[in-house]
Amino acid sequence: MKKYIKSACIIFSFVSMQAQQIPAPKQTKATLILNATAHLGNGKTIENAAIGFKDGKLTLVADATVIRLDMSAYENVIEAKGKHIYPGFIAPNSTIGLVEIDAVKATDDESEIGGMTPNVRSIIAYNSESRIIETARINGVLMAQVTPRGGRITGTSSIVQFDSWTWEDAIIKENDGIHLNFPATFRRSGWWAEPGTIEANKDYTKQVDEINSFLARSKAYLAEVSQEKNLVYESMKGLFDGSQILYINANEEKQIIDAIRVGKDNGIKKIVIVGGYQADKVADLLKSNQISVLIGRTHSMPNLNQDDIDQPFKLAKILTDLGIVVGLENSGDMERMNTRNLPFQAGTTAAYGLTKEQALQTITLNTAKILGIDDKVGSLEIGKDATLFISEGDALDMRTNQLSKAFIQGREITLESHQTELYKKYKEKYHQ
Repeated sequence: MKKYIKSACIIFSFVSMQAQQIPAPKQTKATLILNATAHLGNGKTIENAAIGFKDGKLTLVADATVIRLDMSAYENVIEAKGKHIYPGFIAPNSTIGLVEIDAVKATDDESEIGGMTPNVRSIIAYNSESRIIETARINGVLMAQVTPRGGRITGTSSIVQFDSWTWEDAIIKENDGIHLNFPATFRRSGWWAEPGTIEANKDYTKQVDEINSFLARSKAYLAEVSQEKNLVYESMKGLFDGSQILYINANEEKQIIDAIRVGKDNGIKKIVIVGGYQADKVADLLKSNQISVLIGRTHSMPNLNQDDIDQPFKLAKILTDLGIVVGLENSGDMERMNTRNLPFQAGTTAAYGLTKEQALQTITLNTAKILGIDDKVGSLEIGKDATLFISEGDALDMRTNQLSKAFIQGREITLESHQTELYKKYKEKYHQ
């Protein structure tokens, strides 16, 4: 046993030493990228673009063929003719940085014990040196909403960028919202390889009443001055004053209707639906309440036998046409390592009806708007963070998404990872 423990410690130490690449230093040289096709993230593109940034902020977004450039103002000029520039992609409702190895309990910090834990803050468990982050960066995913799991009210999320020494350095927006798993109206039974059965959730009404009761108690507590502090109820304040968003995980039509009713009845000012598999059936309700949807994983099978096989692929198009602001989220099995595939899920929505620029918006500006960070990121606009990348081709196509450079808040980050090191190693092997 001692030998096994010693071996495990050696392996863990080796893995630790091979952690994320060293964060880049603060931008010191004004940078100009010339002649690439710029996909602004707001539905517009610029051929032969001039994109300039200084001190971490975008200072120039223009057509290089129609403006007079003062080249002396830029100390670093990048010629990118034939390439493409994109704003950094955003992964909402993610557990990246909260779990490193699923089979090693000590590296899993995505949930807490308890049913109602809004006071749980995911950001303090975020590991900015996670090696999984590297694999997402090389495909253009440069930011994420780090979200806790477990229980009915899972806790409070925060939004981070992927180049930092600590979780404090990583923060874009701290404690942006609270996450609620709304009860399902039915339950499935049976092993994964068997069809099983579907039966009604007999406790549905009771579970909804529990949520109502908890929200009511929280609101009543906050309305009075209490000598004894209740951290659980204190953490709900942002939902009632509008400074935080309530993210409700709900897929069924009735779930969504009941979830919105519960939120509105209790005075919740900002609501976002996460999953939203049947959101198209309640589009008028969503629009009238100005509620956006973070669609569940695009690369998945239909939830119901009677649905079209391509329902998950075309849902973004359906909801967009109905006037709903749509973003993409990637929760589910193997979600952390699948973060790198987020741009290709957006590419699938383009294959099933959205234009390429609309598809891009689902992981850039739309998501930034939904998370409340569109004043900082999500599109290439003057004054916003210089969080962007250069790709050799279409970043939504796995065949051509090949990053040559990437910047987070103006800092040029490395695109090396454990995978790229292995690629170079074995490429050399076969050359020899």
